[in-house]
Amino acid sequence: MTGAKALARAVRIMTDAGVDGAPRDARLLLGHALGIGADRLTLILHETVPMDALARFDMLVSQRASRLPVAYLIGRRQFFGRDFIVTPAVLDPRGDTETLIAVALARPFAGLLDLGTGSGAIACTLLAERDGTTCVATDLSPAALDVAQRNAAALGLAGRIAFVESDWFSQVTGRFDLIVSNPPYIAAADMPGLSPEVLNEPRAALTDDADGLTGYRAIVAGAGAHLTSGGRLLVEIGAEQGTEVSAMFAAVGFVQVAVTKDIDGRDRCVSGDWPD
Repeated sequence: MTGAKALARAVRIMTDAGVDGAPRDARLLLGHALGIGADRLTLILHETVPMDALARFDMLVSQRASRLPVAYLIGRRQFFGRDFIVTPAVLDPRGDTETLIAVALARPFAGLLDLGTGSGAIACTLLAERDGTTCVATDLSPAALDVAQRNAAALGLAGRIAFVESDWFSQVTGRFDLIVSNPPYIAAADMPGLSPEVLNEPRAALTDDADGLTGYRAIVAGAGAHLTSGGRLLVEIGAEQGTEVSAMFAAVGFVQVAVTKDIDGRDRCVSGDWPD
């Protein structure tokens, strides 16, 4: 079977299963099965796909049709121009989170704390974009910390980042110029409405199994004790949480509290400065 025919068959299977972006995903999966970049497929689509690669591709297509995220199937995700290792132990990094990166990079910082680091995409990106900075990255999940450590090593950042198994600030010492977090912010009542792909991601990284605000309460309450004077706290939020999370910031003394929208015009980040 030629690459073109294999792609066409895969697109039909995934489309019938309700997969959004089936043509894009089919190309990513075929490239992965063949061990080449998806951008090179055009050069070989007229050729016969080797039987072992076709078998791998068919298995990947079947898994994608069962709504497993494509990043878990190929083991990687592009984020802010870099390739990150992704496994089912961590959230699939989203483009929406690049809004948080842009806000963080708008001002200088030397010491960074990333709470709930997951894949390490936020921490590693900020360090890679800012030479000379250092970071402490925490997570409750040892499996997630392993993925983050692998990403830091792959990006040549291992010497600048320390990983700590911690429930928010429980095992954190010291003060930082910038604290960032993308906590689980989906309310338990909203979970059934999520896509099957999202529901295949780690539940503890998606929801607090309550109102979606538990993580913010803990982070905002503890941040002041770990920020330098004039330091910043920056968190990603759900699109309907800007008002409530901003009020939490203000209630404990943060100033210059602001909500930043993402590229689609939805509230995406809340930031605040710790007073001098």
